[in-house]
Amino acid sequence: MVSTIDSLSAQKLPGGLYILGFGGHARSVADIAVSVGWNSIVFIDPNVKDGERFSSYRTVRELPYPEPTWRFFPAAGDNIRRRAQIERPSAKWATLISPSARLGLEANVGQATFVGHGAHIGPGAVVGRGVILNTQSIIEHEAVIGDYTHVSVNAVVAGRAKIGRSVFVGAGAVVIDSVSVCDDVVIGAGAVVTTSIDEPGVYVGAPARRVK
Repeated sequence: MVSTIDSLSAQKLPGGLYILGFGGHARSVADIAVSVGWNSIVFIDPNVKDGERFSSYRTVRELPYPEPTWRFFPAAGDNIRRRAQIERPSAKWATLISPSARLGLEANVGQATFVGHGAHIGPGAVVGRGVILNTQSIIEHEAVIGDYTHVSVNAVVAGRAKIGRSVFVGAGAVVIDSVSVCDDVVIGAGAVVTTSIDEPGVYVGAPARRVK
């Protein structure tokens, strides 16, 4: 884990940013990267077409000789693929936090984590490695978000709730105060989790129920 101050400082290192992937989330990553001062960006994706670009930034299929001062960022929206990206050997990772995000006192944000525009991380919250906190998501006071988890647009994780690793919290979903969610759970869009979840699966509805 790194502190809020360390995360923000890490974004100002010299060099540029290699973004792993060229899908929709990779474009959101580039948007945040530019907003915090990364002016040199290259997308790395084995499936890009010749000459394909996003804005003024170029793409490559592979990068055999990375620049030593550059950082990497995992841009797969899928939790499993993003975890595999982070296992890239010897990569130096950036942490991206939107200037419009709000971080409370003693909040901690892990390496290679994405914090989108308008997101809120409350005081004492702990956010793991390789996490996506998407646009206007809310992680309240003393909540814990496990590694490789994706909290989608406008989702809310209330105070002291604990979310495991590789969890997907759908758009507009709510996890209420002090509830725990185990690893490898999918919470559907708009679901409301009112009791702890201790079995992996897909949960939908209000209150949320396991459907598979």
